[in-house]
Amino acid sequence: MATGRTPRPATRSRGIPEATVARLPLYLRALTALSERSVPTVSSEELAAAAGVNSAKLRKDFSYLGSYGTRGVGYDVEYLVYQISRELGLTQDWPVVIVGIGNLGAALANYGGFASRGFRVAALIDADPAMTGKPVAGIPVQHTDDLESIIEENGVSIGVIATPAGAAQQVCDRLVAAGVTSILNFAPTVLSVPDGVDVRKVDLSIELQILAFHEQRKAGEETAGDGTADTTPPAAPPAATVRRRTDGTEPGPDGDVPAVMPA
Repeated sequence: MATGRTPRPATRSRGIPEATVARLPLYLRALTALSERSVPTVSSEELAAAAGVNSAKLRKDFSYLGSYGTRGVGYDVEYLVYQISRELGLTQDWPVVIVGIGNLGAALANYGGFASRGFRVAALIDADPAMTGKPVAGIPVQHTDDLESIIEENGVSIGVIATPAGAAQQVCDRLVAAGVTSILNFAPTVLSVPDGVDVRKVDLSIELQILAFHEQRKAGEETAGDGTADTTPPAAPPAATVRRRTDGTEPGPDGDVPAVMPA
């Protein structure tokens, strides 16, 4: 297997839409499950249902890969697993560093699915001196003072940030300066990165807030269906949220409240 910063698959240059790229891991997960059950072929309808998309979209996505299946037979499962894995760059070993070994960082370090999907946790890094040398998932934690040398020695191009929000941007800047070009961000903040650096954000609190919205909406629909809809007008906003700025102008519709509340 190749290691380190090998050239990336030419996904963008081949014109594969980002929306299709985002669905490829869904197809791969469904195909891997079929492969583990020794299923040799799968129809577009069956695979689409397993991945949670419609079959027309799946066939369009696979056309970008040059894979069209066989009429009456479907797609060869093992070949598609290889083809999508190659397109995603998972046929090589990607060393990853995790910065911030609190509860979340430790949970990520202990996740057993990285190795089987082409990723190797090369180092765990934390700013707390008391953590230095402490093994987590069998890997000794190293101090942030050594971040740059750790990245260079391991040829790391993917970093995972699991620090508190206040430290995330500084960690991000150091990762980028050291040569990291892809970042998975679990910190509840938006990171600023230069062109050429890819950031994927995972914010569990936002996802829960979205689910809470849908639950509230469903509850409202059920109440309306019972004929017991609440007709009480909404309460006026607290006075503190309708205040003038120091320059005498009115605040915007959101006042000074951030669009996304911090976790």
